[in-house]
Amino acid sequence: MHIRDATPGEAPALAGLISGLGFPATAEEVAARLQVQAAMGMGTLVAETSEGVIGWASWSLMPVLHRAGPVGRLSMMVVTERLRGHGIGRALVEAVERRCRDLGCVLVEVTSNTGLKDAHAFYEALGYARTSYRFARTL
Repeated sequence: MHIRDATPGEAPALAGLISGLGFPATAEEVAARLQVQAAMGMGTLVAETSEGVIGWASWSLMPVLHRAGPVGRLSMMVVTERLRGHGIGRALVEAVERRCRDLGCVLVEVTSNTGLKDAHAFYEALGYARTSYRFARTL
């Protein structure tokens, strides 16, 4: 397995994985979002094997006034369902953490849908703690 930055050509694979989590997206939408991310200094890492893309994780940085450095945010991570439990998600999270650390982040936050209990257990097993509530409002 190899982890690297995503390319726009992988948008179809990323869209399939996103849709599998209940967030329908077309390859065209994902390709456009990848461009926006890159322009804003954010990113998406992919895990690939000879089979192609088997997982990915999106990250961003948020400068804040109340910390000594920026906060990294792991906003979405998904692994092909049949390969879950094989260390791919852990490797993606560690890669995002390295990227954030290299960019000066002092903390990494993870965003996880409240209904994804298995994901919560996964992040807690990696040492993440629930420290706050996040509120959202559709605009």
